[in-house]
Amino acid sequence: MNVVKSPLADDALKTVAEALQGALVDLVDLSLVAKQIHWNVVGPRFRSIHLQLDEVVDTARQHSDTVAERASTLGVSPDGRAATVSASSGIGSVPEGWVKDVDAVGTLVTALGAVITRMRERVDATGEADPVSQDIFIGITADLEKHHWMFQAENG
Repeated sequence: MNVVKSPLADDALKTVAEALQGALVDLVDLSLVAKQIHWNVVGPRFRSIHLQLDEVVDTARQHSDTVAERASTLGVSPDGRAATVSASSGIGSVPEGWVKDVDAVGTLVTALGAVITRMRERVDATGEADPVSQDIFIGITADLEKHHWMFQAENG
């Protein structure tokens, strides 16, 4: 069923749809990774990292909604189901159980770096196809890069 007609040409829509779906998956997974570590971080810097992780969760959740709604706007059904996220996220697995504060920071630096790399690819891919979606990816990338910097500074 296709109830929403996209203003984009078919080839542009295909490019943008793939970029939006990939971003949705990465952002949903990033929120889950950050929350998992949030619940399990231990160590002398527990409180500051615990709170900082919630900021990442909030950012990822806000942007995942924006991305999913952009997909819907273009007539593309967004898929944020757990099986889809698990099968196609660009983020590696996170440790099970308690996570030392220094390891928690390292895990977030790696996860954010992976998502940022893929977001920058989406910025490039959507520039000609749909500058509106590209603008969304630019904003997301800027926010994630700020979190990335702050987590890197934690273990500097």
